[in-house]
Amino acid sequence: MREKILRIIETNSRVGVSELAVRLGADEIDVANELKALEDEGIICGYHTLIDWEKTTLENVSALIEVKVTPQRGQGFDHMAERIYQYPEVNAVYLISGGFDLLVNLEGKSIKEIAGFVSDKLSTLDNVLSTSTHFILKKYKDHGVILGAKHKDEREMIMS
Repeated sequence: MREKILRIIETNSRVGVSELAVRLGADEIDVANELKALEDEGIICGYHTLIDWEKTTLENVSALIEVKVTPQRGQGFDHMAERIYQYPEVNAVYLISGGFDLLVNLEGKSIKEIAGFVSDKLSTLDNVLSTSTHFILKKYKDHGVILGAKHKDEREMIMS
């Protein structure tokens, strides 16, 4: 039941306990208890809303920053990742393979604001050797959801 619950709420975190119970063929109390256990164990870490910012009037710029660092003795990359994810602008930090060590996902109100974060905060951290900034120009799919998809008319044409 655990895996099924996780798969369902990963695509729709708003699904209610009663609907989950129906979809799983289980009792509501069992589903509620399993959800609580998943939260208590830190498997479910939060519930989020995916927003298509292009459809709003709000300014929002996203960027992916590749960061090359010198790992610290006895702490590896974890200490640097922790320092970086403490900034409120940072949405995510990943340890990656390839030419860089960390990938930082952040959002700001403008390209200038993100550039300022990179130059004033990120690049000045001890052990940061270099960065490479990639601005996200358009999102086509995010968290499994196609963004900006045109609504397909599924009505059938009737010929007379």
